[in-house]
Amino acid sequence: MNKTMRTLRSLAAAAAVCVACAGSAEAGSKDGLGVGVILGEPTGLSVKKWTDDTHAIDAALAFSLTDGNPFQFHADYLIHDNNALAVPELKGTLPWYYGIGGRVKADNGETRVGARFPLGVSYMFADAPLDIFAEVAPIVDIAPYVSLRFNGALGLRYYFK
Repeated sequence: MNKTMRTLRSLAAAAAVCVACAGSAEAGSKDGLGVGVILGEPTGLSVKKWTDDTHAIDAALAFSLTDGNPFQFHADYLIHDNNALAVPELKGTLPWYYGIGGRVKADNGETRVGARFPLGVSYMFADAPLDIFAEVAPIVDIAPYVSLRFNGALGLRYYFK
């Protein structure tokens, strides 16, 4: 088994343990650990943990669908604007967010390392522990060479307390 697959299995096992230990769920997505899926570029497991009402850390353990399925891990520090997209008809909240993070991508024997700059919007349901999100993220790979790339995806997370 190659190193990438061992790393992927270890991270997937760690994520499964986090989900199993998270406990019961209640409404309100800014408490607990959000676990779900991210679909697009990349596609895989998504997690999010709020640090306060406007800041969060998210991560994804995923595969690229455009580069022959190489493994990707990214983590971002996010800042949310809870007032910018107020929609009175919606019960939940619709903040937009931006942030900075890092990415590691194993691609056919080559490991790329870069910085991510996500920009997105998230709908957090008022009476269910769910959020849905859409984001784009320019990426500046800095190793093994400098290049500009983009990620874009939709996702859904369920929050465990």
